[in-house]
Amino acid sequence: MTLLLGFGAVNTGNNLLYLMVSALLGFMSVSGILGHWNLKKLQVALEPPDEIYDGLETLVRVRLSNERRLLPAFLLDISFADHTGRGHLSVVKKGTHQSVGVPVTFTGRGIHGQHVLIIRSTFPINFFIRRRIIDLDQTILVFPRPISCRHHQTMEQAQRDGALESPLKGSEGDISRIGNYQGTEPLKMIHWKLTARHDSVKIKELSNLQQPPVEINPLALPGAGLEQQLRCAAFLINDLLRRDHPVGLKLNDQILPPALGQGHKIHLLKELAIYGQD
Repeated sequence: MTLLLGFGAVNTGNNLLYLMVSALLGFMSVSGILGHWNLKKLQVALEPPDEIYDGLETLVRVRLSNERRLLPAFLLDISFADHTGRGHLSVVKKGTHQSVGVPVTFTGRGIHGQHVLIIRSTFPINFFIRRRIIDLDQTILVFPRPISCRHHQTMEQAQRDGALESPLKGSEGDISRIGNYQGTEPLKMIHWKLTARHDSVKIKELSNLQQPPVEINPLALPGAGLEQQLRCAAFLINDLLRRDHPVGLKLNDQILPPALGQGHKIHLLKELAIYGQD
């Protein structure tokens, strides 16, 4: 439109058209300057989730910091290069930061250290779409993608002895002792008959049922090559820990003793992720 009006102004010599073209060109210039400034002094950092698996899409939180002292940043779309998924931030106030989830798929287990992010913005009036490419150096560890497998020896080991009683308190075992009600126990734990005979409320304290420990040797698992075996091991770690089996890992001469908990699971998966990449 601006070019057409410009040609018309030159051909006709109409001063009104000259004024309109001048106003439009000025408006385009101001819009371009504001759009360029909108992407300045923005710092980016990644906040990855605890578990990222090879070839599976995940949401990585991207923290965007506006280090300007005067103006907020507006209408920002953030994406990883070669990925269509985006996260959107409407406003990031001056001197603050905000986070947004951005979908991304990492290919290959192990350490990913280089990431390319693209920040796009249509500010101020969607006349231009400006973008800024950021090369980010931040370590992210990607675990082997779990694939469903049932190793006969491992599953036999998990089912051989059945559940064992633990001295810790639980909610599924036998009654280990009678205690006093503290106010936090569920009502189903109250021993009503004993409570009727005493002046205080009595509760049943149950023993905890602990599943037998399992040690996984990835190199003994089925699979066409090391990568398939590590994927099978990742599946078994997730599956067995979900069913409260303490899980250990044997990798050549390195032995990680069986244990439970999210932190232990992450430790086992990290060992699988970097195995053979030294």
